Amino acid sequence: MIPAHGAAGMGETGSRQFTPARKVAMRRVVIAEDSVLLREGLTRLLTDRGLEVVAGVGDGAALVKTVHDLAASDALPDVVVSDVRMPPTHTDEGLRACVELRGRYPHLGVLVLSQFVEERYASELLAGSTRGVGYLLKDRVAEVREFADAVVRVAEGGTALDPEVVQQLLSRSRKGDVLANLTPREREVLGLMAEGRTNAAVAKQLVVSDGAVEKHVSNIFLKLGLAQSPEDHRRVLAVLTYLNS
Repeated sequence: MIPAHGAAGMGETGSRQFTPARKVAMRRVVIAEDSVLLREGLTRLLTDRGLEVVAGVGDGAALVKTVHDLAASDALPDVVVSDVRMPPTHTDEGLRACVELRGRYPHLGVLVLSQFVEERYASELLAGSTRGVGYLLKDRVAEVREFADAVVRVAEGGTALDPEVVQQLLSRSRKGDVLANLTPREREVLGLMAEGRTNAAVAKQLVVSDGAVEKHVSNIFLKLGLAQSPEDHRRVLAVLTYLNS
């Protein structure tokens, strides 16, 4: 669950009301979460940040049907925000629904929320299209601005991975030979890229110049054999190569 200190940010606190951190294009969102309280909280949170929540459902089957119905009426949402575990078995219904939807609608952004780092689920989500994917831990979705920005980023085709997810997946992937030529600093840069950070944000985090980060990113692309191509997003492909090695 989102911590209590984050829940207060879902609406008004006294007379204070949220205002968007930055002006963003209206993005249409479908929320899949079996907890009515959490679902309503997420709806209020995203609405207050300027997004349009077009539907809220409580299980994977309803999520698939809702998105199909919206697509049939030429109203496909920009992004789905879904819990991984939902009824009836509370195992991977949410994730399987998201994988199915992305297979049918490649341009649909998918951001999954989980109580724990579940490597198999994260890897399965990242194994498909490299466009518009995210995996965040529920108990870290307490910073309203960052969460809303992550939803927008995924809706726009970017990535949003929780640092803990990145750390666990990268730790496992370090055994792969494909990573042998990466320096510790390049691994660090790639880890921050996997969290959805821009070059400027990486530079700020590592306290280095933008030029230094650009050089590290270029070296990463070179060492992972990712040639420049108009059809591929090399930043995401680099992260996927790292995670799947």
